[in-house]
Amino acid sequence: MSWTTFIKNYQSYLKIERGLSKNTVANYSFDIERLCHFLQENNIDVSPLKISEETLQQFVYAISTQVNARSQARIISGLKSFFSFLIFEDYRTDNPLELIESPKIGRKLPDTLSLEEIDTLIRAIDLSSNEGERNRAMLEVMYGCGLRVSELVTLKISDLFFEEGFIKITGKGNKQRFVPIGELAQKYIQIYKDTVRSHLVIKKGCEDTLFLNRRGNQLTRAMIFTIIKNLSVEIGLQKKISPHTFRHSFATHLLENGADLRSIQLMLGHESITTTEVYLHLDRKYLAEVMNSFHPRK
Repeated sequence: MSWTTFIKNYQSYLKIERGLSKNTVANYSFDIERLCHFLQENNIDVSPLKISEETLQQFVYAISTQVNARSQARIISGLKSFFSFLIFEDYRTDNPLELIESPKIGRKLPDTLSLEEIDTLIRAIDLSSNEGERNRAMLEVMYGCGLRVSELVTLKISDLFFEEGFIKITGKGNKQRFVPIGELAQKYIQIYKDTVRSHLVIKKGCEDTLFLNRRGNQLTRAMIFTIIKNLSVEIGLQKKISPHTFRHSFATHLLENGADLRSIQLMLGHESITTTEVYLHLDRKYLAEVMNSFHPRK
């Protein structure tokens, strides 16, 4: 079989058996395609079943001159996963990347927004347009519930349980969780539904999707990035932000106001508590105050 066939089989495995999103599957596939491009450029004719550690080491060295350490580590991790799949399917008996080490990288600390900055961004939304009401509701939900951008654009009307004060989120690997939603976010969703969404001609298949574009289709992730980028430019924000910044800010503000890490983990949908622990860096002064306030040996 060719590289293309193995990649397609791997994509099916990631999607069906591991339940990964299209974006994640695409990222994994891109790592393998980068390797294939390297092999073609260097006239190396070898199948995934026969490629050696030496050849992969050459590839790793080549990409180390093109990308930063974090990207290099991600590519190596992606390729290790691909060859682990080949072992799982009995195509290979070894993983040629097993002994190839990823570069050491520090944990990247997330950017955050202050409450004042979030309020300023939301106030900058032009509410005279239909898109403005939608955008205000989206930003309130992203910040108020700590959603990933993929979770925001796929949020369903049937996932809203306002009487109970929760929304149902389908996260990575199709894992579902219930997240509390505040009254303000509920209010702006209801305004958007009643005054804007109810007048749209909705495309087939999007009847239950909450946030739609003006043509009645589901919004893209790229569109959310654009909306936030334009707002940050409009208010002269010096920080480089993205939809994920709202999620980081959600977790940061909860931690700073006394929420425990386990609760934050559940709301964010982190599989491991170590992923959530990255937020512990965010306010050393705050943590010192907690220590001084509550430790018996203060």
